[in-house]
Amino acid sequence: MGEKKNIDTKTAGSATDLPSPNSSPNADLVIYDGDCNFCSSQVMNLSRLDGKNRLAFISLHDPFVTEHFTDLTHQQLMQQMYLIPNRDGKYSDRRLGGAAAVKYLTIRLPKLWLLAPFFHIPFTGGVQRWVYQQIAKRRYKIAGKKNKPCDDQGTCDLHFRD
Repeated sequence: MGEKKNIDTKTAGSATDLPSPNSSPNADLVIYDGDCNFCSSQVMNLSRLDGKNRLAFISLHDPFVTEHFTDLTHQQLMQQMYLIPNRDGKYSDRRLGGAAAVKYLTIRLPKLWLLAPFFHIPFTGGVQRWVYQQIAKRRYKIAGKKNKPCDDQGTCDLHFRD
């Protein structure tokens, strides 16, 4: 039997419950906006759909990301989630962003296999990327931010524009 996990009712269902790169070193890594309520709820759903620790999750705001993935800029990470495949405990050089990450997940997670045919229809990649981008750039309008709102300089203004 596995170790029994104590769950604090105040943090149950939060990002602290997600598998991390440290707790799941052989898992593919999903980098998401941990300050975004919409993004956080979607990765919680992905974690539930996974069930076998095929995926680990980390906020783009975590220092781990800037230390290990220097090729990804903050701007790139703010525009879309990224999935970094892991082979035998080593992250690959592949960077699957946005719709490409979702497409990968439809094959990686058995509970998403029913969606795979729709994501693998020839010549639909452009439409998939466009739909993903429309949702991503409106994510704060859809569900808001977890932490403080935009600062006085309008730092997050880019992510509120249509």
